[in-house]
Amino acid sequence: MKMKLLLATVAAFIFTICTADAQVVKHAKHQHHRIKQGVQSGELTKAEAANLRTDQKEIRQEVKDAKSDGVVTKDERKEVHQDRRKESRKIFRKKHNERIRH
Repeated sequence: MKMKLLLATVAAFIFTICTADAQVVKHAKHQHHRIKQGVQSGELTKAEAANLRTDQKEIRQEVKDAKSDGVVTKDERKEVHQDRRKESRKIFRKKHNERIRH
């Protein structure tokens, strides 16, 4: 009985980790799509898009660094989440400013 409980707990833990990783990937792809769409529609200049892509690269590096020791702590996860939300707001602001696009 204890072994079944242990296995169920481990399985739930692994499922949670996989789900969290999938969410991070999904969020990153969505932001990449928003940047690409902004360039195609003319809402973003090439310089704005380059700046946003650089920020995305920094977030990916932050995630990689957090995973490097094998454990992503609650604080690391919170920091990455805050950075992703900040970046999402930045994409919105840049797409909706009144800059002239060429």
